[in-house]
Amino acid sequence: MNIKPNNDKEVRKRLLAYYAIVLIVIFVLNWVVFPMIAYQKQVTSTYSDFLNALDDNKVVAVEIEDAQISYVVKEGERNLYFKTGVVDDPTLIEKLHEKDIPFGKAIPERPNIFLSFLMSYIFPIVLFMLMGRFLAKNFQKRMGGAGLNIGGQKVARVYKPEEGKKTFDDVAGQEEAKESLIEIIDFLKNPKKYEEIGAKCPKGVLLVGPPGTGKTLIAKAVAGEADVPFFAISGSEFVEMFVGRGAAKVRELFDQASKHAPCIVFIDEIDTIGKKRDGSMTSNDEREQTLNQLLTEMDGFESNKGVIILAATNRPEILDPALLRPGRFDRQVRMELPDLQGRIDILKVHLRGVKTDGNIDHHLIARMTAGVSGAEVANIVNEAALRAVRMNRDTVSTHDLEESIETVIAGQQKKNAILSDEEKRIVAYHEIGHALVAAKQKNAAPVQKITIIPRTSGALGYTMQVEEADTYLLTKEKLLQKIEVLCGGRAAEEVVFNQITTGASNDIERATQISRQMVTKYGMSERFNMMALETSQNRYLGGDSTLTCSSETSKLIDEEVLNIIKTSHENAKKSLEENIDKLHELSNYLLEKETITGDEFMQILNK
Repeated sequence: MNIKPNNDKEVRKRLLAYYAIVLIVIFVLNWVVFPMIAYQKQVTSTYSDFLNALDDNKVVAVEIEDAQISYVVKEGERNLYFKTGVVDDPTLIEKLHEKDIPFGKAIPERPNIFLSFLMSYIFPIVLFMLMGRFLAKNFQKRMGGAGLNIGGQKVARVYKPEEGKKTFDDVAGQEEAKESLIEIIDFLKNPKKYEEIGAKCPKGVLLVGPPGTGKTLIAKAVAGEADVPFFAISGSEFVEMFVGRGAAKVRELFDQASKHAPCIVFIDEIDTIGKKRDGSMTSNDEREQTLNQLLTEMDGFESNKGVIILAATNRPEILDPALLRPGRFDRQVRMELPDLQGRIDILKVHLRGVKTDGNIDHHLIARMTAGVSGAEVANIVNEAALRAVRMNRDTVSTHDLEESIETVIAGQQKKNAILSDEEKRIVAYHEIGHALVAAKQKNAAPVQKITIIPRTSGALGYTMQVEEADTYLLTKEKLLQKIEVLCGGRAAEEVVFNQITTGASNDIERATQISRQMVTKYGMSERFNMMALETSQNRYLGGDSTLTCSSETSKLIDEEVLNIIKTSHENAKKSLEENIDKLHELSNYLLEKETITGDEFMQILNK
């Protein structure tokens, strides 16, 4: 399907404005700027001044006319132009001859008026018109391809049904979202059965979720399953420097969509134009006009026309309530981070185009990637393929995928980082401290790998724990265990070396974060009980939190957080002191091997 521009009015308006600006510039240059630059202003003087300059040998040229005498005076390196009246002086010609001063037409005459007009006005106008036509032709060539043209510009990208078709087979890990969108596909394929019963299809569907969960991909898949054109546009493309252009684009967007129904229009990052209208002085009038026009257009077209508006955002909490009411975006489809089975399915989808050795442990890789999005899984698969090429192999193995996960999480191994023997020993005890505290806990996540090889992220080593299955509820006991494991590294340094290092900085940060959430967010503090002490914002973009309490309460929160961390730290030290022999044995083994698996760790621990 090739959609050509059918309205050149805007193009013609732009060209006319271009020509008008060019004409104004040409006249200003020729009437004001060029005369000031090209010609010296003639100063009127008396005849006696002229004679005095002549006697002082300063005059270098004279032009005698019927009504005036023009002459040029040399002052240093400059020529000054003067004019005076004509006086009946028979001796003037003789004086000029004596001093050998040219007169008559001695001063260069001004350019021919016709030639000057031709070169100053006609030639630039013709030149700029030719340039304008050339630019217009190139502009229309660029617009000539498939696309939705709004206001003379190719703004929306169109994906034809027969080109780059996506289906639900290409979308994994979002089964609930697919179920919610099946109705949309069925309506686009069989609208009559809905009309017969009097049902109306949702005008708009809002896709909400963290970055990388496949919102754009599933929108394309809906168009592919329904076999209809798919127009994609970003919210930021509606807002321009020129006031009113965003609203005009919205009008033409819906006009073009109606002409090519049934179709799907996808607006990515709709929060760019859909923010709440709070009436503040800092609000963007252009954005508000665009939003008002979008609301009006969504009210103005019938849902049974076959035009479905899909939109995506990571920040649903900032959208204007008028945009979310029934009749506009009737349905919200939440696309959360995939669960264990979802990650297995996503991994299989992305491994389709990669040559593997046939023995990929999908379940292990999915467990190691807990909390990652579909886009991150795709990146891990690509990193594994790149690693296989670097290792001169033609297939990807499970080990490649494991290494690519570590690369994404902790960065590449640092080849030139050389630690001293003492530093290596401290890092080995630090990492075994984490692993040993975890292993002595009940129902703790098993240790998968321990390494003391430095990484480009700055980590000198790390201990990887992998849960057997996804957990959706965390008990207070589980969170305290996590804090104890984080304190295990610092505790090992204190128990063995009787000193502390900077290596626990990340552990301290994470332990403090979990402890604070227990007190302010999860209601796990005896002092504050179930009192909410903070609010979370931007749930899908990091979840920034703001305390909602007085300064006195904030001080008490800090004391409670400190108490949790202190208790966990002491428990970790106690656990290591009770297993000091295993701590030494495992640390020495890690120091020798540099990297050990969870199985090796458990064999030595249980020996």
